[in-house]
Amino acid sequence: MTDPLDALRAAAVPVDPDPAFARALRARLERALLSPVEDTVTTVLSAPSGAARLRSLAPYLAVTDAAAALDFYVTAFGGVPRGEPVVMPDGRVGHAEVALGDSVLMLAEEFPELGLLAPVTRGGVSQSLRLEVADPDAVVARAVAAGGVLERAVADFPHGRGGVVLDPSGHRWMVSRDVAPARPGDVVYASLWTADVERAERFYAAVVGDLGRLRITAGDPSAGLFLCYAVTDVDAATDVVRAAGGTARPPEVREYGRVADCVDDQGLAFALHEGEAPAVALPEYAELRVPDSVRARAFYATVLGWGFAPGANGGDYWNGTVDGERTRPRTGLAGGAAVPSVVPTFRVPDTEAALAAVRAGGGTAQETVEARFGRMTACVDDQGTAFRLLQP
Repeated sequence: MTDPLDALRAAAVPVDPDPAFARALRARLERALLSPVEDTVTTVLSAPSGAARLRSLAPYLAVTDAAAALDFYVTAFGGVPRGEPVVMPDGRVGHAEVALGDSVLMLAEEFPELGLLAPVTRGGVSQSLRLEVADPDAVVARAVAAGGVLERAVADFPHGRGGVVLDPSGHRWMVSRDVAPARPGDVVYASLWTADVERAERFYAAVVGDLGRLRITAGDPSAGLFLCYAVTDVDAATDVVRAAGGTARPPEVREYGRVADCVDDQGLAFALHEGEAPAVALPEYAELRVPDSVRARAFYATVLGWGFAPGANGGDYWNGTVDGERTRPRTGLAGGAAVPSVVPTFRVPDTEAALAAVRAGGGTAQETVEARFGRMTACVDDQGTAFRLLQP
């Protein structure tokens, strides 16, 4: 007599599921993953917190390890977990949320039966996620320190500044800071004047890296940085320059707009630009060193509409503002200089490495100062141009 239990002792043979059953299972799993309250889950999501909320389009990522992914997004990107992860009966995390800025990122561990696999499992990325941040350099550095893989170093581009990093599950993050359109008074063009352009390009490539839209051009090294400011009407602005005691050439039509070369009432060269353009992302800071800061403040307030706020460290130092906000990039005035010039400050990730490159390239550096906003070092390049390095 045949034992009816023999069928249970036989080796299991995989079969394709019934299509109708597969569709029903998929729908059930999707409801379980997306519903905040369900009989089959062990925890319940809390209400959204802060300004972050679900938008019309929200990314929903498959990750290899939800706990590790949440830790990464919190550590690298400053995310804030929303509620507790939803744990499925089989132990997998079926749903978790983290607030990033004003948006919500959702994630779940892999569900191969639904075709939901992380890029590292699938064998490559098929999309990128763009994360808008105030400081892409710092965020990318944190992401790499937290276990991310650097795909593209942070650099300046026409659309802004940013870098690309892969998270531990293989998702590709474009960490970026958009460049806002320039306001009247913002810097739209900057060039570093030097005697030997190729020599300077080698020097700053070794010390700073990618200079983005900052140009190096032939000129008097003692003048430092040449700045071009945005104005709404270059013809009217040149009249104001002359009335304020400066000089101005007639505006010229160039490929990027109408530009007038000028000199202020203390001998500092600059230019005015009419036309659409983004503000310059580099340098981190530009310091106008002038003999008389009172005269300079009056001149630039009249010509550019700048306001001024006292520097945090006191003394004859003033931060430039446009409509009550800092200029882009940040600029300031310092009085007492024998010769007018503009000194740029460049951000670097490692002061010691940058200073080693300065000295190896023939430049000099003073002692590094621990300032409120980071480590600051005054330097001079191998052609006599002054600049500073800042490690936040």
